[in-house]
Amino acid sequence: MGMPLISVIVPVYNVEAYLDRCVQSIVDQSYKNLEIILVDDGSPDNCPVLCDAWAEKDSRIKVIHQKNAGGGAARNVALDAAQGELISFIDSDDYIEPHMYAHLFSLMEPDVDIAECGILETGNDYAALDNGSSCESKIYSVQEAMQLHISDSLFRQTPPNKLYRRSTIGEIRFPVGKRIDDEFWTYRVIANARKLVHTSCKMYAYRQQPGSVMHLAFSLQRLQAVDAKCQRLGLLQERFPELVPLARINLWYTCLYMGQMSLLHMDKAQQAEAFEILYSAMRHYPLTSKDRSRLPLKQRVWLVLSEISFPAACKLRNSLKICI
Repeated sequence: MGMPLISVIVPVYNVEAYLDRCVQSIVDQSYKNLEIILVDDGSPDNCPVLCDAWAEKDSRIKVIHQKNAGGGAARNVALDAAQGELISFIDSDDYIEPHMYAHLFSLMEPDVDIAECGILETGNDYAALDNGSSCESKIYSVQEAMQLHISDSLFRQTPPNKLYRRSTIGEIRFPVGKRIDDEFWTYRVIANARKLVHTSCKMYAYRQQPGSVMHLAFSLQRLQAVDAKCQRLGLLQERFPELVPLARINLWYTCLYMGQMSLLHMDKAQQAEAFEILYSAMRHYPLTSKDRSRLPLKQRVWLVLSEISFPAACKLRNSLKICI
C-alpha cells in the first residue's frame, strides 16, 4: 500500500507565540506526503505574515486568509479545499511528535477509518512525547468506540489527536458560530466509521493556556455542550439504540455539572436562563428506572435527588465539592 496524501488542517487565530512550534512539528514529520493547510481566520496579530512565510519555505503548505469566522468555519473551508485521502486537524497552539502520522497510518488497517493517539498536556515547547516504539494499540468496533466516546474515556470529542479517512468525514462539517463546535461534530464522524483504533502513545502535545475556550470564564456558551449531547441522543436513537440509556445518564450528569457551574459563576438572571436550558434538556430526555438501575447506589442517589429538586442537588454537590 502506498503513502496516501494526508491533509493537515490548522486553523490559526491569535497564536503568534506558538505558531512556529506547531507548524515546525508538522513539517518535521517522518511521514512526508502531507498537504498542510493554514487557515488564517482574520488573526489580529502577526500570524498572517508567519503563515505566508511558512508557505514560502515549504511547498506543501497552503495558506487561506479569511475574515474572522471562528474555528468551525476555518476547519470547514479547509475541508472543502483539502485534497488528501486522509485528514488531520491540529490546533495552532499545540504540536505533535515527529512520528505521529507514520504511527497512526501504520495502525489503519483497510477497515479502520479513524486512528487516535493519546494526548499529553503541557505548558511549554518540550513535552516528553512517545515516539511510537513501545505502545499498545487496540481496534474497536464502531459501537464499542461510541460507547467509549459517550463515557468520555477514549475517542473523546477533540478532533486534533486523530487521523480520519476523508470518506468517513464525507459532507459532515463543523457548526459555524458555536464556541464549542467539536462536540457537535465528532460523534457524527465516529458513527460513520467501520472500525477505529486507539494507541496508548501520547504523541499530541496539548498546550494549556489561559485564553483557550475551555479556560474561559463559565458562561452560557458553555451550555452548548448540552445541546450537542441532545443532538447526539437523537442520532443514537436511530442508529445505536442500545447506547441511549448510557447517553441519557451522561446528559443528566452534564446538566448537573452545568447547573453547579451556573450557581458558582453566574448572576441570578443568567442562572435562570441556564436552568431553563438544562430543564428543557432533561424534560426531553427523562431518565427511566432502568437507566438508574444500571448505576452504583451513590450515582443513583444523585440522579434521584436531581429529579426531586435539581437546584438543591446542584447546591449540595457544590457544598461537597463534587464537580464530576
